[in-house]
Amino acid sequence: MKILIVDDNQELAWAIEMMLEDAGYEVRLAKDSQDGYWNYLQFKPDLVLTDIHMPGETGLELMEHIRTHNPMVRTIYMSGDLYNFLAPIEEEKKRYPVSYLEKPFSRIELMGLVSRLTA
Repeated sequence: MKILIVDDNQELAWAIEMMLEDAGYEVRLAKDSQDGYWNYLQFKPDLVLTDIHMPGETGLELMEHIRTHNPMVRTIYMSGDLYNFLAPIEEEKKRYPVSYLEKPFSRIELMGLVSRLTA
């Protein structure tokens, strides 16, 4: 199972990468939406774990681009400010396999959600 992590906070991205690799997932990192899009095209992950707030385009905008290639790619949005994004995320959940994590989150929350979306 391949997972792409897109987050401008590289320390958090590395920590998530370590947790997921320890659980047996193949992981790639991207530092922003543009890097995430190119990594998606090359890596073709089963799950995209993306921050919402990033320089340039948001994680929501990134997923719009990715969904032109694979509408049903599983997605987990991450943010410390989910309240402002719950409405568009809830709309996406009606059509796509989408979930979210509020930062900060625990290893147990992350791994439980990843397990459910990749089962």
